Amino acid sequence: MFKRLIPLLALYVCASALAQPQLSDARLQQLANDAYWLSLGHYETGKLSGWRSHVDDPKFFLAAAGPNQPAAELSATLAALYAPANLGDRHAQCVFPARTRWLRAQLQLQDLPQPACGEFATWYQDIAPHSAVLIYPAAYLNSPSSMFGHTLLRIDQADSDSNNTALLSYALNFGAFIEGSDNSMLYAWKGLMGGYPGLFALVPYREKLAEYTRLENRDLWEYRLNLTPEETGRMIEHVWELKQIRFDYFFFDENCSYRLLELLQVARPGLQLTEDFQLTAIPTDTVKAVNNVGMQLTGPLQLTGTQSATTDTVKAVNDAGLVERIDYRPSRERELQSRAKPLSVVEQEQLLQLAAGSEQLDQAAFKALPRERQALVQDGAFRLLRYQANGQERDGATAQRSFELLQAISRNPPPPLQIERPGRPEDGHDSRTWQLGAGSRGDRAFGEYGLRMAYHDLEDNLYGFPLGAQIEILNLKLRQYQGNDWQLQQLDLASIRSLTPRNQLLQPLSWQVRGGFERVPGTSDQDGEETLVSHISGGAGGTWQLSDELLAFSLGTGRLEHNNDFAPAVAPALGFDTGLLWRNPLGNLRLEAAGDYFANGEIRRRLSLNQQWEVSQNLGLRLSAERQFSHLSAPENEVMLELKWYQY
Repeated sequence: MFKRLIPLLALYVCASALAQPQLSDARLQQLANDAYWLSLGHYETGKLSGWRSHVDDPKFFLAAAGPNQPAAELSATLAALYAPANLGDRHAQCVFPARTRWLRAQLQLQDLPQPACGEFATWYQDIAPHSAVLIYPAAYLNSPSSMFGHTLLRIDQADSDSNNTALLSYALNFGAFIEGSDNSMLYAWKGLMGGYPGLFALVPYREKLAEYTRLENRDLWEYRLNLTPEETGRMIEHVWELKQIRFDYFFFDENCSYRLLELLQVARPGLQLTEDFQLTAIPTDTVKAVNNVGMQLTGPLQLTGTQSATTDTVKAVNDAGLVERIDYRPSRERELQSRAKPLSVVEQEQLLQLAAGSEQLDQAAFKALPRERQALVQDGAFRLLRYQANGQERDGATAQRSFELLQAISRNPPPPLQIERPGRPEDGHDSRTWQLGAGSRGDRAFGEYGLRMAYHDLEDNLYGFPLGAQIEILNLKLRQYQGNDWQLQQLDLASIRSLTPRNQLLQPLSWQVRGGFERVPGTSDQDGEETLVSHISGGAGGTWQLSDELLAFSLGTGRLEHNNDFAPAVAPALGFDTGLLWRNPLGNLRLEAAGDYFANGEIRRRLSLNQQWEVSQNLGLRLSAERQFSHLSAPENEVMLELKWYQY
C-alpha cells in the first residue's frame, strides 16, 4: 500500500523539493538516531553493526533501504509529507500520523500541505483514546497458545472509569495470524520457529474479556497505567501506522508482550522497557518490567470482585511509574469453585442435579435444606450451567433452566461471593534459572551445572503460580564427575505438566509432554555408566485434591526413544507415572514413581523424592533422591543438593 506512494510522489518531485526543508547531513543523522524515531521504526542494533527493524513487512517503509537505514527512511518520509494534499487518505500524513506529528514538532514544519485524512479521523474518533490498561490473562495450560499467559492493552475513553463502561472500550492485541486449523503440536512448532506472521488488532474489549474469562477460564489482572491522554493518543496514532503490517512472531521473544512494550515506549519517550528482553520475553516478565519502572500510590489496591487490600501490598516507587492501580477479575471457573467450596458432598450432588434439570427445585430433598443453603446451591447450579454452556450453541432447554434458576435466585439471593485473591503473577520468581548442584551417583561424586530459559517446574517457589503446573523450556544440565569427566546430563527442549485436580463438578484431564535428551541406565561394564538418548514422551490421566495442600496424580504414559544400545532406531514404550505433590511449610515436595515397559523387553522404573526449600522469592535449595531400576544394569541410587537462582 505504502509503496504506491512513490510513483505519485515522483510526479511532484520538483514542487516537493522547493517546499520541504533542506537538512544538513549532520542534522538528518541526528534526527535519525533519535530514540523516538528508532522506536517509531522498531529499529534495534544489528547483530554485527548498523540497524535492523523488527518490522518484516516492506509496506511499512517508504525507502527501499528503510528496514536497515533509519536516515534513509526519515528522508523519504520528510519528502512524502510535502506531497500534494489531493492524495487524500493515501497521503503520507494520513498513513503515518505519528511520524508526521514528531517531524512537525522537531522541525517546526508550519507549511505542510493539509490533506483530508477522513479514514484516520473517523477511526481515531471511534476509539477516542484517553487512557490505557495493561491486561494480563493468567496462564492456562490446557491451551497451547496460552501456556505462558498473555498481555494486551485496553484503550479507554475519557468516561470509562467513572461510568464503569470498560466493556465499551477497545482491546489492542498483538498475536499470531493463523490461517486454517493447525493442531496443537504444529502450532507450538511454528510458534517457536517464527512460522506465523504477527499482526496488531483493535477489537471490542468485551470480545476479549469473553474469550479469556469464559472460553479459556483464565483470571484477568488489569494494570491501569498513568499514561496521559496525549501519550495514549500518540500510541494509538502509531497503531494506525501498523494496520495490517506483518511482523515475524516468535513465542519466546518477538511476541505479544514484547510488541506492547515497544508501543509503551512510543507513548512515553524515554522509557527503556525492551532492553532486558534480548533472548526471551515471557508475559509475566514483561508485566514485571512495567511494574518495576514504578508504581504511583493513589489509594488502596482495587480488587474487582474481591475484598480490598491495603496500600502496603503495593510496592511504592518513583514518580516515573507506569502502574497506578491493579484490578483482579476471577474467571468463571474460579467463581464456580469458590461458590461450591463450602458445600457438602450431598449439597454438591444437589447442585449437579439442579444444573441438569431445574425441576429439582421442587424436590423434597432440596426444599429440606435451610434457605441460606438453598441459596448457595442454586447459585452454584446457575454458575455451573453457564460454565458448561461456554462455546456451545444456544440451547432452548438450557436457556429455560437458566431462567428458572435466575428466578429462584432472585427470590432467595445468596450472599456476595468472596474470592480469595491469588498471588500477583509478577510477584512470583523470575523466569530464567541458574542451577548449581553437588551429589553422588552410586560411589561417584559429581557437580552439576544448569541453565533453564523458562520458567517453572512443580517444586519451584510457588507464589504467583498454581500448584500442579509446570512449563520448562530449554533446560540444560551439565555434569562433572571425579577426574574432570564432563558430560551432557540433560537437555529438555520442552517439559510441560498440567496436574489440575478433578472434583464432583469439574473433571479436567491431567497431562504431560516432554522431549529432548537425557541420560538413562546403559549396558557399559562400568557401574553407574549412563547412555545419552533422545526421546519424546507424554501421558494423560487424573489428579485429585486430597487436601488444600496435597495433590495425588496418576497418568498412563507413552515414550519413543532413540538409544544406541537398542537394535531398532526408535523404541516405543508404555508405562505409568504416579505420585503426590505436597505444599508444606518449607516449600513443595514431590514423591513420584514411574515406569517404562519397552517393546524390546527393557523395563525401567524410578522412585524419586524432591523437596525444595524456598529461601526467598528468587532463591531455592532443593534436595533430590532417586533410585533407578533397569534390566540393562544394576539398580542405582542418586542423591543431590541443588541451589537454584531465578533470574531474568
